[in-house]
Amino acid sequence: MKEFVERREGSFYLIGSRVPLATIVHDFKNGDAPETIQSNFSTLSLEQIYGAITFYLGNKEEVEKDLVERRRIEDEFIKTHPAPPELKQKLERAREQMLARRS
Repeated sequence: MKEFVERREGSFYLIGSRVPLATIVHDFKNGDAPETIQSNFSTLSLEQIYGAITFYLGNKEEVEKDLVERRRIEDEFIKTHPAPPELKQKLERAREQMLARRS
């Protein structure tokens, strides 16, 4: 059986890429189809996306623990490294544009 996910740097990543499994799982849990997810990651094949989702579904408990830990680390980083207000505004506009395109 072909492997698509590996543990690296204390987290899960798609083999041969810098894409964290958490990113794929987030999109999948938000209802994105594998084809849509793949279109957002041009360096990944559709097979890799399906492999990542299959890995997640088969290892949900372990992956969910990893997602919680990643979120904790990100939240801690944000608390200790606040973004300048103008950057926050720019990122919020970009986020709103991305969400509008999905609708």
